[in-house]
Amino acid sequence: MVIFGVDPGTMATGYGVIKVDSNRVSWIDSGAITPDSAASLWLRLECIYDGLWEKMNQHSPDFVCIEQAFYGKNVHTTLVLGHARGVAMLAAAKSGASVREYTPREIKKTVTGNGNAKKEQVQYMVNMLLSPPHKHMRSDAYDALAVALCDFQCSKQLFALKTTR
Repeated sequence: MVIFGVDPGTMATGYGVIKVDSNRVSWIDSGAITPDSAASLWLRLECIYDGLWEKMNQHSPDFVCIEQAFYGKNVHTTLVLGHARGVAMLAAAKSGASVREYTPREIKKTVTGNGNAKKEQVQYMVNMLLSPPHKHMRSDAYDALAVALCDFQCSKQLFALKTTR
């Protein structure tokens, strides 16, 4: 099974791909799609969609997992982030994968054991669990891998619940 994690953003969208074989998980690919920051929003969204679609087409994921929007004080930022989430969901739908969503707190708690973990803690745990072959300059790729790991852990728990009933 292949799980594709997405950390959406209009300046950088992280992606992380993991493979699940029985109870083992391994790194396949990760990175960030970074549109031209001077481009208009619709061009950045097109770049994000095209980049995600290309990666999803390359890896044929069974599930695409997307971080839910963080509802901060700035409504405009939340709205713009919603656009990035929307193109990520569209790319996932076009790839034929099922879409799952997780809150930032849920992802951090699942990966680090602490729902208030800092980005450095998430990055450390992703490195410990997956050992990606190269370091990423942006945290977006690690965040996307964390989303995929969260889905892996949550799916294991859901499967365990179903088999005990």
